[in-house]
Amino acid sequence: MSVSTPHVVQRPSVIGSDFKRFFALAWTLAVTDWKLRFYGSALGYAWTLARPFLFFGVIYFVFTEIVGLNKDVPNYGIVILFSLVLFNFFGEATGGCVSCLVVRESLLRKVRFPRLVIPTSVILVALFNLGMTLIAVVIFGAFSGVYPKWSWFELIPIIVAFTMFAAGVGLLLSALFVRFRDVEPIWDVFTQMLFYASPLLYVASNVPEKYLDLYMLNPIATLLTATRHVAVDPNAPEPWDLVSSPELLLIPAALVVGLLVLGAWVFSREAPKIAENL
Repeated sequence: MSVSTPHVVQRPSVIGSDFKRFFALAWTLAVTDWKLRFYGSALGYAWTLARPFLFFGVIYFVFTEIVGLNKDVPNYGIVILFSLVLFNFFGEATGGCVSCLVVRESLLRKVRFPRLVIPTSVILVALFNLGMTLIAVVIFGAFSGVYPKWSWFELIPIIVAFTMFAAGVGLLLSALFVRFRDVEPIWDVFTQMLFYASPLLYVASNVPEKYLDLYMLNPIATLLTATRHVAVDPNAPEPWDLVSSPELLLIPAALVVGLLVLGAWVFSREAPKIAENL
């Protein structure tokens, strides 16, 4: 008498057992998406620069010629250009992650592969666009009298922190959107709120002192303030110069790391069931 063993269905994993294969899949998907975005376009990659620079032009004119915020901010144009580019990266990465699993529904149902490949490819595409845009920012800055210097190497950890923050939020949103489609409009509204609650159109030192401790708890505000100091104006205040106690900056740092861990945990729990829930 033979005893049959129950059939166990092996569900797709989050990252897989081979990291090289995982990265190769994510890289291939990202490069393909990036190229297809400009397929058939006469201007091609130039469209990557068009949106932030056109928006920058309007913002710069309004806030210098009409509002006059540039009076006490050296190289105000470069400050807001750096800020817009980094915020656009965060917005593109998180906004693209929201619906990335639903957009790839047919692929998820047919092919067994690590589910984390999809949001990772979205973040890679956003990094490609950031790299292209930063090259243009450097050229624009040189024409404006802001030249690359050794302190610009400090932009690397700032971009890494932005990437960690975007990845954590993106993983959380992508997993939640599969079950709750209200996530997308809610995040759109929240992104708009973050835009005005971060020093993009102004600098953090313009914020009234009584609100600064609360304001600097926003990781984006902290990172953009650091960007201004290391990339544009070494005399500008650093994040810890604006808060009553430097220890307060541990909170935005904890938010970045905490959201990355939370996003990864939620995604890992939902990943094996994504195809069923779509």
